[in-house]
Amino acid sequence: MDKDINILILSCGTRNKIVQYFKKELSGKGKVFATDCSRLAPALYEADEVFIVPKVYEKGYLEKILSICKDNNIKGVLSLIDPELNVLAEHKELFLDMGVIPMISEKETIEMSLDKYATFSFLKNNHFPTFNNYIDKEEFYKDRKAGKISYPVFIKPALGSASMNINKVSSDKEVDLLFDRYDHLLIQEFMIGKEFGVDVYIDLISGELSSMFIKEKIKMRSGETDKSVSVKDEELSNLIKNFVNKSNFRGVIDIDVFKVEDEYYISEVNPRFGGGYPHAYEAGINFPKMLINNLEGITNKRSFSSYEEGIYMMKYNELSIIK
Repeated sequence: MDKDINILILSCGTRNKIVQYFKKELSGKGKVFATDCSRLAPALYEADEVFIVPKVYEKGYLEKILSICKDNNIKGVLSLIDPELNVLAEHKELFLDMGVIPMISEKETIEMSLDKYATFSFLKNNHFPTFNNYIDKEEFYKDRKAGKISYPVFIKPALGSASMNINKVSSDKEVDLLFDRYDHLLIQEFMIGKEFGVDVYIDLISGELSSMFIKEKIKMRSGETDKSVSVKDEELSNLIKNFVNKSNFRGVIDIDVFKVEDEYYISEVNPRFGGGYPHAYEAGINFPKMLINNLEGITNKRSFSSYEEGIYMMKYNELSIIK
């Protein structure tokens, strides 16, 4: 193995902390390279070396990423946005042939997690508690009349992230209007309860669950956790362990869970670093180190609940100035 363990972080955007953490964990071992389609992505300026690249669906994007990997002796590549995950997974063999490891799940698993109805179907088929979801509005109307679901409900794109284009609706008229205007919509049951985020690491080598961090979300902003507090809960931990055992995820994933009355419901799974991951790192749950271990051929030891309860995270605004 070459001496340097260089890592490429794609679409770093505003995720400054993630870049900082990898730099800290790689100190003396290698460099952090970062890309974005805009030179005004603040996290770029935390990396050792940066590249401005085409947008993920633009011509020449894949060729540019492969060229960066080849020219800079990259050992591992990951993305912080959903659209790139499919591209990395679909072309995984091209990266592996160059000695580069895409630190992500397999293509079919990523596609399932990025499709909200496919995720719902997987959860339902494997008997995990989850919200009711519909892509057929007539099926929704039928269940509503039968008393199986009631207004209000959420209507959102079946494919999408960052809580984009979510509408809370309370009538058939609103449902019809949105379904007439947009394609590929999902109707999701509205439930009131406590919201939790679970940061999970599944070892790339062994496929075993290595670590997890549970936080109760106190405040959200633009689909990301703004304020949270660390918690421990055996019931929720066992639910996540069971979910990981029945799914095929690898690397870092972020699971959204609601607690309604006394039962936990899995809502969504993001197959990447979640926006609230810095809370886990600062509490001692070191996923960048685990990824680096795997790149070095080291299997991570299993470690659960190795953090304190009652640790609060509060995000705040900062700024960068460049010329």
